[in-house]
Amino acid sequence: MRHDLRTLDDAGSVARIGAALIADAAALAVEARGGCTIALSGGTTPWAMLAELAEQPLDWSRVAIYQVDERLAPDGDADRNATHLAAGLAGLPVRFEAMPVTAADPDAGAATYAATLPARFDVVHLGLGADGHTASLVPGDAVLSVTDRLVAVTAPYAGHRRMTLTYPALSRAALLVWLVTGADKAAALGRLLDGDAGIPASGVEASASVVLADTAAAGSRGVAAGAP
Repeated sequence: MRHDLRTLDDAGSVARIGAALIADAAALAVEARGGCTIALSGGTTPWAMLAELAEQPLDWSRVAIYQVDERLAPDGDADRNATHLAAGLAGLPVRFEAMPVTAADPDAGAATYAATLPARFDVVHLGLGADGHTASLVPGDAVLSVTDRLVAVTAPYAGHRRMTLTYPALSRAALLVWLVTGADKAAALGRLLDGDAGIPASGVEASASVVLADTAAAGSRGVAAGAP
């Protein structure tokens, strides 16, 4: 699919513009339909983006937040994306649907979570790994072939099994917002922009996609961009 690349000076700018872009899409959804659905990934730059997003003047009571993926770890664990999301959303009247990764049967937990998902996401935020993964769709994992489920559980990756939205779930996005920072992501970003099917991230399809990258990640492909 086509990605709209916007290059920014640094990770802080990526976080700030990412928050503004998501907030604008959310406000339009609330105005048009009375509610907004957003799926968020984890990571250092995304937590900075979440802090910016929480300051946006949205009608948060009309916003539902879902997780793109999560590690199978105990509640409150520092490795859990939900731990950071809950902290970032604290005090906001938002509905937060955390993945049930502590379920005795993770596959059953994945099915339970799938049943909570909306028919469409107004915005899905994604990251990009140096190995070309996004969400917890990682190279070589059987989850890449899942087409009959919206949520699935992966094999161990970087120390944890994960629960993740699958390609069919991500395709429900009206807008994808990718935050990509750091020189170690430059090669993977180039492959994503080229539509290289050899990396999992290129398998994501949606109605529209904006990639916000810092200059280190964008490299020679970057063209300076202003606010959305």
